[in-house]
This record gives sequence, structure tokens and C-alpha cells, in this order.
Amino acid sequence: MGKYGEIQEDFYTERTRILDALKADENKHMLMRLIGALAFRTHCPQFGYIQDELGRHFTDIDFASYPRFFKDIVRLLTELGYQEDKAVTQLFSESRLLFHDLKFGRHIDIFFNKLDFCHVIPFTGRLEVEESTLPLAELVLEKMQIVKINEKDLIDTIMLLREHPIGDTDTETIHAGIITHTLADDWGFWRTVTGNLKLLDKELDHHSGLGEEDRKIVRQRISELSKRIDNQPKTLRWKLRSNIGERVKWYKDVEELMHR
Repeated sequence: MGKYGEIQEDFYTERTRILDALKADENKHMLMRLIGALAFRTHCPQFGYIQDELGRHFTDIDFASYPRFFKDIVRLLTELGYQEDKAVTQLFSESRLLFHDLKFGRHIDIFFNKLDFCHVIPFTGRLEVEESTLPLAELVLEKMQIVKINEKDLIDTIMLLREHPIGDTDTETIHAGIITHTLADDWGFWRTVTGNLKLLDKELDHHSGLGEEDRKIVRQRISELSKRIDNQPKTLRWKLRSNIGERVKWYKDVEELMHR
């Protein structure tokens, strides 16, 4: 058995083991914040059951961090029983690390400074906001930036919007200003997010596991966020790109690494 116990098969139990290790004296200086589905579940103690009701299953564990913690992360995850993917380290160490759980066939991704998929979500200076996860505004953007969004990402966002109101702070609130200012400077990102919010609204009618009150509240929050996005003054950069519109591709295609 390792310093922090053995890798656990249950995703939520394993999440807790990692977060507890991060609280140890030798690790508490590290900024390593959950992203992805487990971060959403961590932030939804009241409505987390929605993931279960709608058939959402976890597949991996993801974190956001800063490059200055590179060596600490390698040490900690090795002590936790994970195997570093040295090929990924060699290719992408400035932006990403990958560790494998050989026992249960899972992996842990660590992303540095930003998420760069269909659109870029910077998080420099934002990991200090929350104790365990990326802030709620960035979690919403993490899902809504996916051009070919799938059901599991819509389910995660429905759950988060059911649990948390739209507002002007980060305290158990989806900070609308972070989202609106990001989209007001990037027409492509705006196009993707606003389109996905419309899809999200339609998705609410397709799940019998949601009650009428659930649908009502989530719809209200989608509507409020959409209005704030619409009302945010757009930059010149946004306006110039909007003139081109969809005649030119406005997002990046994301290719998964072969070993994933």
C-alpha cells in the first residue's frame, strides 16, 4: 500500500483520496483543481443525483494547474499509484500531463494555464478562487465550448444550472461577468456557447428524470445567462469577426490522442 492508500475503483471515492492528499502538509501549497464531470458533481451536493438519474457515468479524472507545480504533480500522482505517460510529458509538458491508472484502466489529465479545445478557456489567476475545483463560470464554459457537444456534457450543465444561480460573484454562483466578458471579445466562442445554450434548453424536454420544477429553474437560468451575454457590449474584434460569420470556420477541431 502506498503513502496515501491504494487507488479506489469508485470514482468519487478516488476523487476524495486525491483531494485529501492535496491537503497534506507537503502538498497543500499546490494549486490543482478538479475539472470535468467530477468537478460538476463535487459542486452539486443537492442535485448531484441528476447525473445518476440521467445515466451519466464517469470515465476519467481531470485537473487544472500551473506549470510551476509540474514536479510536485509528478511526485504526488506517482505516490498515489499512477504512472506518468512520459511520451505525453515529452510532447506536451508545457500544457499537459497524463497519468494512467493501470489497475482500473483510467487516466488523469492535468492541464496547465488553460483549456485549449474548440476554444481557449484561460484560468491563470482563477485557480485561487475555489478550494477544490475550477470556478463555476469556467466549468460552464468548459462544457459550452464543445462544438459537437454530446449528451453527457449537456447533463453535467443541466445539473450545475439546477444547483447554482446566475450572479455576479464566484461564491456558489455562476459568475456571469466572467462568461460575458470572455464571449464579448470572441465571436467564434460566442457563436458556439449561444448555440449550445439553445440546445441545452431543448434537451430539458428529453429526460424523464427531470421534474417540472427542475426544468423551470434551469430554463430560467439559461434565459438569464443568455440575456446577459446578449446585453454585454461587444469589442471591435468581435464585431469584425461577426461580419464574416459562419463563412469561415470559427472553432478548432479537437483530436483525441491515439492512446486515449
